[in-house]
Parts: sequence; structure tokens; C-alpha cells
Amino acid sequence: MAILITGFADVRDAVAAVREGLFDYLTKPFEDLEALEAVIGKALELDRAYREIDSLRTRLAAESGAPDVVGQSPAMERLLDQIRQVAGLDTTVLLEGESGTGKDLIAKLIHAWSTRSVKPYLEVNCGGLPESLLESLLFGYEKGAFTGASQASPGYFEKVHGGNLFLDEIADMSPKLQSSLLRVLQDHSFSRIGSTQPRATDFRLICATNRSLAGEVKAGRFREDLYYRINVVAVRLPPLRERDGDVIRLAAHFLDHYNTKFGKECGPFTPAAVRALEACHWQGNVRELQHCIERVVALQPGGAIDAIQLSLATDNRPEDGHPDSSDPAMNLAYQDARAEFERLYLRHLFDAAGGNISEAARLSGIPRQNLYVRMKRWGFVTDE
Repeated sequence: MAILITGFADVRDAVAAVREGLFDYLTKPFEDLEALEAVIGKALELDRAYREIDSLRTRLAAESGAPDVVGQSPAMERLLDQIRQVAGLDTTVLLEGESGTGKDLIAKLIHAWSTRSVKPYLEVNCGGLPESLLESLLFGYEKGAFTGASQASPGYFEKVHGGNLFLDEIADMSPKLQSSLLRVLQDHSFSRIGSTQPRATDFRLICATNRSLAGEVKAGRFREDLYYRINVVAVRLPPLRERDGDVIRLAAHFLDHYNTKFGKECGPFTPAAVRALEACHWQGNVRELQHCIERVVALQPGGAIDAIQLSLATDNRPEDGHPDSSDPAMNLAYQDARAEFERLYLRHLFDAAGGNISEAARLSGIPRQNLYVRMKRWGFVTDE
């Protein structure tokens, strides 16, 4: 990381230098030593992140099969310590955490560090499939068991014998399948759909949920006996806002990944980008950060990444959680404030998409025609 201190500052030269990889520049003479220390601190932080990525790449080459888990915050160190303790034990693990915290990644890590690592690892999202399809996927079926069953097919309980089975979003499993799963865990056997012949199975179960299973039990949506069966070792994954210092590490990791994937040379992050990344609340956690970096690398031809290119929406509320009355938007009528927000949002979205309406529609989730009408209303586009 390079920091330029010069007495001959030129805006164009400074911008060009940052684009070529300079982290920041300061002009002489300067008396604010705290500002200098802050810039040096940010540069060292980003440099550590890049060094950790190189170290991680080397370690992964030696530990074939283990997924890359980026993070050295105290919260992540505690999590990884817990995973190391339970991975080698043949016991059920329940992963709890908000959406986007990486529960599927930790499940793969448990498998890689377990005594069953050479055996199969299978995963299924219980909330992503209808009940009948999930049942046939887990239990398998015999020929003629239902319309379209032209041949017998083994299920996951059969295929994963000896290995680890990961059931993601288990809180979304139907009451019928909850009962069926409980019997499999109790008897270590199951029958294919359309058959009465029991088949033995031996697997370690890993479950995940983004909701409180205890709360689901109280609400009558999850079986209490199944809850106690799977709540043997519960591990909580920390949200990104609790992982001090990991945002920059993860951002550097994703930047490296998508540069390689897309054949780009984007980066490094400017000081303003680093501050923006750290200030964002990341409600979608690691997944949101990953998509943010993917979007930037996909849309940018190359060079340094500045804050405006990240397209981040930061929460500017004071720590007491109440709106800031000094914010000009707070002095507008509701309709005027809403209109101003839409204008600023669409301007930011249009810039992030490089002026491409289709890409802007994809990023925002707004149907293209609806988005075009709104863009036209604010004068960002003209008739096609």
C-alpha cells in the first residue's frame, strides 16, 4: 500500500495515481497528525486483508476439500473454535443465524473436518421444495410409486450413508415430513415411497435455520420432540455487524475472487470505499457484501474502486434510533420526501448500472417497463 505526500497537489494527477493503485495522497504542509494516522491505519488494515487472502489461498491448497472461511474477528474465532470441537464428534449440529451469514459454508466446513469427510455430503433446502418433492428426494421411491415413477430411485437418506446430510431452513419443513424425519433419526432406518421394506442408514445430521426453533415450537409450527432431537449442539453464526474488521477482509476476498472469475483487474479500494464498506449495516450479511462486490467488478472495466461505485445505502440514524431532525428530508412533506428519495435512488441506480436499463432493472428487482417509466419521469432516459 502506497501513500503519497506531496507539496505539489494536482487533482488530475491525484485521481490518476489512485486509479493506478495509490491508496491515498496528502498535501504538504499538514498539521493534522490524526488525519495522517487514520489514513495509515486504513492502509494497514487493507494491506492485512490482502495478505490474509494470500495466506488463505496457500492454506486451502494444503487442506483440499475445506471451504474458504474468511474472518479473524473475535466473533469468528469463537465460532471456528466451536466448529473444531464438534466437527470430529458424531453428533447432530444445529446452525442458527440470520440469512446470509454463511450457514451452508459452515456446514461444508464441518463435513471437511469430520471423520466422515471421505464419505458423501448432501444438502437440501427444505424451504425451496414442495412437500411431495422433498419427500421423494429424501426417501427415494420405487417404480410405480406414483405417476411418473418409471424406475426406482434412491433418496438422500440412502445416498448419504456414512456421510453428512445438511438440511437447510429446517423450520420450513412440513409437519408430515417433520414426523417422518423424527422416525428416521430414532430408528436409523427408512422406507422408500411405495415400499414397506426398511433400509438402514447411517449419517450425521447438520441442520440450519434463520428463525428461532424454540419460538416455532411455541407457535405450534415445529414438533417439540424433533426440536429436542436436533438441538444437541447449537452453534450461532454471528451477523456481519458483529464481526469487527471482517468486512474489509471479506471485501478483499470477494474482489480477488471476481477479478479472477471475470478476468478483470479492479481495485484496490480507495479510502472512501473502505469507509463506506465499514459504515454500511449489511442487513443481508455476507451474502449482501458478496453481491455488492460482484456487481462492482462486473460493471467496472478496471482500476480503483471508489465509494460511489459501491452503491451502498448507509443508515444515517443517530445511535438512539430516532430520525435526525437536522436532515433536510425531515422538513419535507411526506410525498415530497418520498419523491426526493426516488429521484436520488434512481440516479444512483442508473449510474451503478452504467446507464443500462435492463441491468438497472436486474439490480433493483423492479420490472424493466415499470423502471423505464420512472426513469423517464425524472428525465434520466428519453423515449426508446
